[in-house]
Amino acid sequence: MKPLKFRLLNADEIDCRVATVTANGVSLLLYKDARVDQNILDETVGPMGWQRRHCRENANCIVSIWDDDKGQWIEKEDTGTESNTEKEKGLASDSFKRACFNWGIGRELYTAPFIWVSNKNCEVYESGDKNGSRKKYGCNDRFYVSKIGYDANRNINILVIKRRKNDRVVYTLGQKEAQPEGAMVDFVTEAHINTLFLELARTGIGRKNMLSKYGLKDIHDMTMKQFREAMDILKSKPDKPTAPDPATVPPDDPEEGLPWNEAGR
Repeated sequence: MKPLKFRLLNADEIDCRVATVTANGVSLLLYKDARVDQNILDETVGPMGWQRRHCRENANCIVSIWDDDKGQWIEKEDTGTESNTEKEKGLASDSFKRACFNWGIGRELYTAPFIWVSNKNCEVYESGDKNGSRKKYGCNDRFYVSKIGYDANRNINILVIKRRKNDRVVYTLGQKEAQPEGAMVDFVTEAHINTLFLELARTGIGRKNMLSKYGLKDIHDMTMKQFREAMDILKSKPDKPTAPDPATVPPDDPEEGLPWNEAGR
């Protein structure tokens, strides 16, 4: 097998999660979505060049890549942790992402700095519960990676994080004049479009309805800001129903589908 070199993650492929909340602010973690792993595997080895399987009730995932020289599948395996929401689905997704880390996909996230956002740049509230004698705090703000760059050793050396509510910069790392690798582009790429199509298929939302909402005729004209907004809306929606209810089951034509309804977020 020739040495595999998976590309570095783009800014729009990295999500931010609130890790800890105190009265003074919040700390953030960077992570990737399983769909990002799928897209990068498809780009690097082709859709037919890799496969995944799970065992131990989805706790373990084995990601295999085909080696033409040896004529066999090369495997790497890892164990995931359960999700707080969808137990089985979350466990399968986490074990898959960890197995992809073993292949090197997204490994640069391990070089992320400690990310602290002051309460001046976010809304921290007292939750009402107490952990023993200590107060507990919460934060409903959402954040996203606006820009990221890497050095020659694939370590993160540029990072800009914004608060989604007002697009205000809340964290920066590195020099502004440096040119980051994988900086955010203005318009969606094929990888973004594929991710959107997967979510549209999952929810049953029609492509025409989504494009109409943004005043677009061609999905390639969608901006990254519109993409992030659309993904936020789609991720909040449930899987399309399987019961034969005419009001909720999408038609056979994926271009039509269910209406784009933000009220159901």
